[in-house]
Amino acid sequence: MSNRLANETSPYLLQHADNPVDWWPWSPEAFAAARERGVPVLLSVGYSSCHWCHVMAHESFEDELTAAYMNEHFVNVKVDREERPDVDAVYMEAVQAATGQGGWPMTVFLNAEAEPFYFGTYFPPEPRHGMPSFTQVLEGVRTAWVGRPEEVAEVARRITRDLSERQLDYGKAETPGPEGAARALLALTREYDATHGGFGGAPKFPPSMVLEFLLRHHARTGAEGALQMAAETCEAMARSGIYDQLGGGFARYSVDREWVVPHFEKMLYDNALLCRVYAHLWRSTGSELARRVALETADFMVRELRTREGGFASALDADSEDPVSGRHVEGAYYAWTPAQLREVLGEEDGEAAASCFGVTREGTFEHGTSVLQLPQDGPTLDAARFADIKARLLAARSGRPAPGRDDKVVAAWNGLAIAALAECGAYFDRPDLVERATEAADLLVRVHFDATAGPRLARTSKDGNVGPNAGVLEDYGDVAEGFLALASVTGEGVWLEFAGFLVDLVLDRFTAEDGSLYDTAHDAEKLIRRPQDPTDTAAPSGWTAAAGALLSYAAQTGSQAHRTAAERALGVVQALGPRVPRFIGHGLAVAEALMDGPREVAVVGHPEDPATAALHRTALLGTAPGAVVAVGLSRAADGGAAEFPLLADRALKDDLPTAYVCRHFVCARPTTEPGELAEQVGGARP
Repeated sequence: MSNRLANETSPYLLQHADNPVDWWPWSPEAFAAARERGVPVLLSVGYSSCHWCHVMAHESFEDELTAAYMNEHFVNVKVDREERPDVDAVYMEAVQAATGQGGWPMTVFLNAEAEPFYFGTYFPPEPRHGMPSFTQVLEGVRTAWVGRPEEVAEVARRITRDLSERQLDYGKAETPGPEGAARALLALTREYDATHGGFGGAPKFPPSMVLEFLLRHHARTGAEGALQMAAETCEAMARSGIYDQLGGGFARYSVDREWVVPHFEKMLYDNALLCRVYAHLWRSTGSELARRVALETADFMVRELRTREGGFASALDADSEDPVSGRHVEGAYYAWTPAQLREVLGEEDGEAAASCFGVTREGTFEHGTSVLQLPQDGPTLDAARFADIKARLLAARSGRPAPGRDDKVVAAWNGLAIAALAECGAYFDRPDLVERATEAADLLVRVHFDATAGPRLARTSKDGNVGPNAGVLEDYGDVAEGFLALASVTGEGVWLEFAGFLVDLVLDRFTAEDGSLYDTAHDAEKLIRRPQDPTDTAAPSGWTAAAGALLSYAAQTGSQAHRTAAERALGVVQALGPRVPRFIGHGLAVAEALMDGPREVAVVGHPEDPATAALHRTALLGTAPGAVVAVGLSRAADGGAAEFPLLADRALKDDLPTAYVCRHFVCARPTTEPGELAEQVGGARP
C-alpha cells in the first residue's frame, strides 16, 4: 500500500502526499478496497488554508504510530472540500444533524457503501477539554466495527435513511414580495450589534451578502435603517483587525464580537464579495472610506492571489513561520509589537504608529503582539505621513516568511472576483482592474468550459490544467454572474453569450420539476443524498446564485423562460427570508432586484464617443437593485444584429447617444442627458 495523493491537483491533497498514512482520493476504487478488506472508511475532509486541519495533520497524520494503526484498520480517504463541495455538504449535514455542530477538519467513518456511522471534527492527540484522543476514537470505531457489526450496520442505515428523508418541501413556494423583505429587515434589526456592527456574537463573520441586501433594500425603499446598518458594519470592519490595514483584504472572521482578533486566513470569496459591497456602498453614499477599502481589496486580490495563468488562487493560509521561534503559527505574518514598529520606523514614527494602529505593550493578540486596527477614537496622522508609515511597514512585513497560498482556481470564486473587479474598474476609472477581470474570464472559458463534453463547467484548475471534478451549481451561478457583470461593464456581448450557455445548463441539468434547484447535476456522481441547500454559508448558495444569474440574463435578453425559472427558484426566499435572513442574504438581495424590475438599461451610441461613455458610466453607477446595462450600437457594423438584445432597434435621439430605461414592461422617456438618466436608474454619483 502507498499514499496515492502525489498525482492530485489539489494543493490540500498534495500537502498530505508525504504523510505515512496510505491516503486515497475520493474514488470508487477506495470503497472497493474497503469492501475487499472488510474494513471501514475513514473520511477526512478539510482545505488548504484551514488552521486546525494543519494542526491535526501535524499531530496525527504525520505520526508514524497513528498512521500505522489507520493503515491497518481503515481505508483512509482525504477530500478537499473546495474541490468536492458535494461530498463535503452531504457528510457535513450528517455531522451537524448528529452533533449539533460542524466544521473542519471533518472526520467521518463510513462503511463500504459510503454510509456514515460515526462523526467528528478535530480530534487531539491526547484527551483534552472533554474530547477523546484521535487514537481513542480509532480504537473505539475499530472495536465497534469488529465486535458489534449489526449495530454499526443499523446505525449507518438509519442515518442514511434520515438524510434521504430530509428533502425540502417546495410545493407551496411563493414569489418573494415587499412584505417578506420588510420582515427580513426587522429580523436583522433584532440581531444587529449596534455597538460593534455586524450581527450576532463571537465568532463574527463578515456578513457580505446581508450587507448587499441592506444596500439594495435602501435603494428600493429608502429605508434609512437598512443603510445605517450596512454603513456602520462596513466602517467597523474596515477599522478592525480582520481588515489588513497595510496590504488590504479581509481575513476569514473575527474570534471576538469586537472584530479585534481575526482568524487570519484570507479567502478569495470573502474578498471578492466584500470588495463589491464596499464599491456599492461608495456608489450609494460617496464614502471615501468605502472607496479606499474597495480599491485596496481589489489590489490585494490582484497582487497576492492572481495566478500566472490570469485566474485567482483560492486562499492564503492563516499560519506562517515565526521568524523568532521558527514554528508555523497563526498570525505570525500580520501581528506586531511596539518594539517591532520602532525597529522599522524609528522612535517617533514607531510611537505614532503604535497609537494609530492600537498596538499595545500587553498586546491584543498572543505573546504580546497586536493586530493592527484603526480605532475610531485613535489619533489621526496627516495623509502623507500615514501613507509613508504604511508603506514602510508593508515593505518590512514583506521580508517575513509569507503564508502559504492555495493556487487552486475555483470557478465559482473566480466568477465572484470577475464581477467585483469589473465593477471596481468601471466605478473608479481603473481599466487595469477590468483587464484583470477579463483575463480571469478568459481562463475560465479556455480551461474550465468544455463545449464538447455536454457541454459543462469544471470546478477547478491548477497551473492551467483542468481538475477532474465537475462544476456544481454555485460554479454555474457565480461564473454566469461574473460574465454578466463583465458584459455590462465592457459592452462585449460575448460574455452575455457565455452566461447564456451556463444558465441554460442550470435549467437543463440542475432544476427539479417544482422549480427547486439541486447543487449537483442530474448526471453527477450519485452520493447517499443529492445535496440541495438554498442557504448561504461563506459564499452565496448555488441556488440563490443561479437564481440571480437567471434573473439578470432574462433582463438582458427578454427571455420569459429564464425569468420564470428565477421566480420559481426565489420562492425559497419568501419562506426563509423572514425567519433566517442572515443565512439567505444573497437570496434576499436577488429578491430586491426582482421586486425592482430589475431595470433594463440600454445605452445606444458608438463606444468611442465620450457622450456614450458618460451615459454608460451613469447607468453603471445607478443604485437600482440588480439593474442590467447594455452599451453599443443598435446594429453591428456589418448591419447584423446588435451584440445585446436590449440594443436592438433602439434609435438615437437627435443623432446623439441615447439611454433607454425599462422595467415591468414599461419604459421611461429616452434621454441623452446623464442627469436625467441618473434619476431613472435610482440615483447615481456624478
